[in-house]
Amino acid sequence: MTSSDTIKVYLFAHLKDKAGCSELEIKIDSPLRIAALKTQIEKQCLNLAGSLNTSIASVNKEFAFEDDIVQAGDEVAFFPPVSGGSVGNTYCKITTDVLSMDELAKMITYPTTGAVCYFSGVVRGETSRDRQFTTASLEYEAYIPMAELKMNLVAEEIRQRWPAVEGIVIVQRIGHLEPGTPTVAIAVSAAHRDTGVFEAARYGIDRLKEIVPIWKKEIGPDGASWIEGKYIPTSTDRK
Repeated sequence: MTSSDTIKVYLFAHLKDKAGCSELEIKIDSPLRIAALKTQIEKQCLNLAGSLNTSIASVNKEFAFEDDIVQAGDEVAFFPPVSGGSVGNTYCKITTDVLSMDELAKMITYPTTGAVCYFSGVVRGETSRDRQFTTASLEYEAYIPMAELKMNLVAEEIRQRWPAVEGIVIVQRIGHLEPGTPTVAIAVSAAHRDTGVFEAARYGIDRLKEIVPIWKKEIGPDGASWIEGKYIPTSTDRK
């Protein structure tokens, strides 16, 4: 089997757990639609039967939908709804490093900067749901190449809405994280505080939670489970 007649499929979060692997190679005879590819995958990997119906697909690191065509050599990924590098004055990165808000703010502070607004998400140790739930740790993973592309898309959307923004940082930490640990940082700079930096930082984290393929496994005293979001991307979320 060669790359000329196969499609490489990556699996993330609970799909990876169910399949028992993070990658599959699917042999095809001709181009086919995403819907048909799902059927073929479920025939090859019975543990995934029924699981791909509610998953999100991507082809070559862009969101894909049921009628989209895939062909030999394409890179396909399936993942649940989501719970780099620098380009000019935008910095978007998936990292395993400790997040330093001071260092991130310095990256987008210029002689003209008078305001830097940033948001930091932290691992919560206790959560009130139908009952009090204790979190021992979180395990974050990401489809890194696509995640960094989508982070840059979020930055582009911020600039379209708030043209006065000077610099943008979007950084997500992955790996095993304990309660109290910063997990994500959104920083936005501008000349003045009344030019949209507060709104832009809020928009950045909300949008990241919608379209950037990052997931977390919640580990507690009763076991572990993947936490999924509810937002399903549409064609407008393509770059």
